[in-house]
Amino acid sequence: MNNNNYINNKFPGTPIYSGNIAVPNQNTINTSMQEYIPDEQSYIENILRVNKGKKVSVYQSFSDAESWKDKVFTGIVEQSGRDHIILSDPNNGKWYLLLMIYVDYIEFDEPINTVSQFYPSKG
Repeated sequence: MNNNNYINNKFPGTPIYSGNIAVPNQNTINTSMQEYIPDEQSYIENILRVNKGKKVSVYQSFSDAESWKDKVFTGIVEQSGRDHIILSDPNNGKWYLLLMIYVDYIEFDEPINTVSQFYPSKG
């Protein structure tokens, strides 16, 4: 890979193609579309996106780790993607990139905003 292309931001934000149609990825969606959440993305990702800015505790298990098997990361939801969560911890200034594959559950300190389009209506 030519590092100059990456440095000049030609790869981040490059759309993914499905046939001849460009499908926007996280880097190509403009700020006016941030409220829009495509149907094909995971429920966890959607819930985290509509709860951006809230304090959470993410419980993760690492079955192959020798020194620690379970770990809790506490911080503010900054971003989420299909395979990751980004937290910032205002207490120590650290930022965490957590992989969804290791998530056991996520605990919120306040009510959770939900994405109503994913829940069947009663009636």
